[in-house]
Amino acid sequence: MVALPDRLLMSYEEYRDWESTQEVRHEYINGEVIVKAGGTKNHNRISLNFYKVLDDLLGKSLDHQCEVYIADVKVQVEPSRKYFYPDVVVTCDERDRDPQLVMFPCLIIEVLSPSTEAYDRGFKFSQYRQFDSLQEYVLVQTEQPVVEVFQREQNGKWWFEEYGLGDRLLLKSLNLEILVDDLFKQIQFSQN
Repeated sequence: MVALPDRLLMSYEEYRDWESTQEVRHEYINGEVIVKAGGTKNHNRISLNFYKVLDDLLGKSLDHQCEVYIADVKVQVEPSRKYFYPDVVVTCDERDRDPQLVMFPCLIIEVLSPSTEAYDRGFKFSQYRQFDSLQEYVLVQTEQPVVEVFQREQNGKWWFEEYGLGDRLLLKSLNLEILVDDLFKQIQFSQN
């Protein structure tokens, strides 16, 4: 296997064709291709737990026509310019018909890693806020059982709340309540 640099430059058309042949995911920002870092077991388990909880709850709800996706489905922030792979994304918009993209997310979840935390909190969140459809952005820590929720208010401002073990997390975008403990099942936190 040939090692590739962390960042490559190419046109969107080149990226689209090339990305479909890659084993590792790459995000695309204005001609720059950025490799997605590999995750830890905790990162993977938390992503799967969140996906499973959402998929189960949405599947039981008769009033939701929402789809939840994990890891390998990218969101299009700006056509031919900006594409990201969130850890979990939910769309309830019937216009989201492309089999490879979500263009109208209502909920985006990023599981934080020490190497990507600043990027997820800063640049990615600034890009995701461009979606008119986005109602919630959730950050989940892997080093401690903490979930941070940013919710868009009617006036467009973002409201923040933090949750921990024993809490019930209300996702207003889906009108669903989740036990935070369910998101951290099978997670081992290091003792400091």
